[in-house]
Amino acid sequence: MTAGSLEQFEAARPRLFSLAYRMLGEAAEAEDVVQEAYLRWEKAGPVATPAAWLTRVATNLCLTRLTSARARRERYTGPWLPEPVVTGPGPWETVEQRDSLRFGVLVLLERLTPAERAAFVLREGFDYSHREIASLLGVSEANARQLYRRAREHVGEPRKRFEAPAQKEVVERFLTAMHQADLPALERLLAEDVVAWSDGGGKVSAARRPITGRAKVLRFLLGLARHPRLASAEFTVAPVNGEPALLVFESGALSAVMVPEFTGGRLSEIRNVLNPDKLAFAAAQLSNGQAGTRHDGSRPLKPSNFSSALASSGTSTTGPKRPGSRG
Repeated sequence: MTAGSLEQFEAARPRLFSLAYRMLGEAAEAEDVVQEAYLRWEKAGPVATPAAWLTRVATNLCLTRLTSARARRERYTGPWLPEPVVTGPGPWETVEQRDSLRFGVLVLLERLTPAERAAFVLREGFDYSHREIASLLGVSEANARQLYRRAREHVGEPRKRFEAPAQKEVVERFLTAMHQADLPALERLLAEDVVAWSDGGGKVSAARRPITGRAKVLRFLLGLARHPRLASAEFTVAPVNGEPALLVFESGALSAVMVPEFTGGRLSEIRNVLNPDKLAFAAAQLSNGQAGTRHDGSRPLKPSNFSSALASSGTSTTGPKRPGSRG
């Protein structure tokens, strides 16, 4: 491999990771796809259009993995949620079109067939034309349009997003109410049909079924707020999948990521990722300093620092390279 070829691949690496992550919902698997794409690139001869070649290879690798992933997720203990990634200024935002990175959208993509998911991600996340998608997937343009149409019907139209300042304000009020176990304040913030999901994967204690309705979710949140473990936990706020989320640290280790979703100014979905395997990538981002630092630059935030946490966000990259990654 020439130095020029290596530079071409490294220039494409963030985009390939972003594509694979959206396709799979798993950061570790996305890294594996990028690594395998590199190995194929290393063995390939001269390529006329490197970006298109690498995108096709990565897409096909993801399609293969999605077939086996569906069977694994059907056997998964409790609700399955995507792996969170800490995001911010940089490559994530340049390809974050039409909300395709949002946690809630990644959950909805689980409804799709592998081909539908590829068509949706390529169209929504990377603005590929139907003709380009057809070429990448090896189907006719008409078939590519049909795949995208079916995917859009399953996912639904994108929700109107909160402006960032308004979203931070609601998150701030939610975290303060949680910390103070303020029942009336929490009740005002929750939608009537709010749903709370917890992904422990059988590795840690977590609700194995979604908790639905304001009354039940209130009891769930108050139970969390009063749990002895949270008394010594430390908190920080960071952009996760493009939106503010709560990161919980116990004894200095990332132990949970809570991702809220809003509808009409109220919390309609609360997704808690507790499975330590799914937190490994975000933990590596934080420890490597690539996804921003704690708010004070040295340690996680104490609960009393919720308000000041929301006033700033860390920086990020697409994530750390895995040990032994080439290039």
